[in-house]
Amino acid sequence: MSKPVAKPGAKPGAKLRMLGMIALFAPLFAILAASLWYAARAWTAIAGPPMPLDGYVSMTLGVVFSLVVGCGLMALLFYSSRHGYDEQSYDNPAEPDIKPIEPPGDRT
Repeated sequence: MSKPVAKPGAKPGAKLRMLGMIALFAPLFAILAASLWYAARAWTAIAGPPMPLDGYVSMTLGVVFSLVVGCGLMALLFYSSRHGYDEQSYDNPAEPDIKPIEPPGDRT
């Protein structure tokens, strides 16, 4: 029997790379599914009075506010990095205006 010929333009090791991706993502999706199953069981197994509508509204507003603050801070971080606000404040790095801080110790 003859060896199967690779398709023209196919990258060598493409099958191995695909198997590696499957080996990576399959356990991750299994862990995600297990954690969702556990969270759903824990949520329904807790005994107690049902949460009122005010509780759901407050929880939703808290989550949305936290996400807005987090996204806003990340946007400011990227904005300041791309527009040069994180650069040195003096023009000539060879002659800085700031004197180095001397470590504490014997001053004679």
